[in-house]
Amino acid sequence: MPLAIYALAAGAFGIGMTEFVIMGLLLDVARDLDVSLSSSGLLVTGYALGVVVGAPVLTIFTGRWRRKNVLLFLMAVFIIGNFLCAIAPDYATLMMARIIAAFAHGAFFGIGAVVATDLVAREKKASAIAIMFTGLTVANVLGVPFGTWLGQIYGWRATFEAVTVIGVLALIATAFLVPRDKKHTTINVAAEMTALMRPQVLLGLAITVLGFGGVFAAFTYIAPLLTEIAGFSDAAVSPILLLFGVGLFIGNLYGGRLADRRLMVTLIGSLVFLSVVLVVLTYALDNQIFTIITVGVLGAAAFSTVPPLQMRVLAKAEGAPSLASSINIAAFNLGNAGGAWLGGVAIDHGPGLAGVPLVAAAITAGGLVLALISWRMDRSSDGKLASLTA
Repeated sequence: MPLAIYALAAGAFGIGMTEFVIMGLLLDVARDLDVSLSSSGLLVTGYALGVVVGAPVLTIFTGRWRRKNVLLFLMAVFIIGNFLCAIAPDYATLMMARIIAAFAHGAFFGIGAVVATDLVAREKKASAIAIMFTGLTVANVLGVPFGTWLGQIYGWRATFEAVTVIGVLALIATAFLVPRDKKHTTINVAAEMTALMRPQVLLGLAITVLGFGGVFAAFTYIAPLLTEIAGFSDAAVSPILLLFGVGLFIGNLYGGRLADRRLMVTLIGSLVFLSVVLVVLTYALDNQIFTIITVGVLGAAAFSTVPPLQMRVLAKAEGAPSLASSINIAAFNLGNAGGAWLGGVAIDHGPGLAGVPLVAAAITAGGLVLALISWRMDRSSDGKLASLTA
C-alpha cells in the first residue's frame, strides 16, 4: 500500500482517539464538571452531531480545493477543537469545543477514503479503506487506553492536551506523505446530490445509521457497565479497553479483506455477528471472565462492519463519490449520536444501565433488516437486467 494511506491512518488515529477516549472519561468529566452521567454521555452525542453537520458542509465548502489542501485544513480544525477541549472551563464550553473538533471528522474520513481508493487498484479499494480506518482501531488499541489512564492520573484535560499534540504530528505526516493532487478536482454539487438521491444510496446510509448505531449505544457507557454492573475497578477499565481495541484492529482488517471478495455477504454477516455479540454481552456482564472475552469480541464485531458499510455507499454512488463518502461518515456518527442518546434513555427511563446492550442489539438488528432488503433489491434488479438481455 502507498505511504500516503498510512499518513491518512495517522490522521484517523488522532480523530479516533478524541472520539472514543471520552467514553473512558465520562465518570471523571461528570464529577469534575458536576453533571450527571447521562449529561456527560451527551458529549458523545454532541460530537457525533458535529460530524453529521460538518461532513456535508465542509465537503461542499472546500469543494473547489485540492484534496490534499482540504485534508490539511481539516486537521487544523481538529487541532483547534481539541486545544479548546483541554482548556474548557465548564460543560457548555467543552460541548462547543467537542463540536468544533467533530467538524473535521466526517469530511476527513470521507475525502480521505476517496483519496485512498484512488491510490490503489480496484480489487484493493476496500482494503485501502480498511487500512486508513486502521488508524481508528490503533487509536483504540493504544490511544484510548493511554488517554484513559492519562486522564485518570493527571485529569481529563491532560488527555485532550495529548490529543492536540497527536493532531499536530498527523498534520505534518499528511503534509509530507500525501501526494499533491494530479489534477484539480472539484465537486459537482448537482451531480453529487443526484447520486445521493439514488434509492440504494439512501438505503445504504440508513443501514449505516442503524447498523453501527448499536455499537455506540453500548460502548458509550462501557466504563459504567464494567464498573457498576460487572464489578471491575476503575483501574481495570483501561486494560479491558485495550482488548476492545485489539478486537477493532482484527475486525477492521478482516472486514476489508472479505468485503473485497463478497461485499453484501460480508455486510450482512458482520451485522448478524454484531447483533449476536451485543445480546451475549447482556448476560456476560454477570461473569468477569466472560465480560472480558465478550468486550474483545465486541471490538472485532463492531469494526468488521465499517469497510463493507463504507464500500456499499461508495459503490452505489459511483461517479459522485466525495459527498456520498463524507455523508456516510456522517451517517456513522448519526448512528453514534442516536445510539448514545438511546442508551441514556434506557438508563434514565427504561431498563437501566444493565439493559443497554439489549437496546444496542435491537438497533443493529434494524440495520440488518435494511441490509437484507437492499440485497433483495439488488438481486431483483439483476434478474430484470438478465431478462432484458436474454
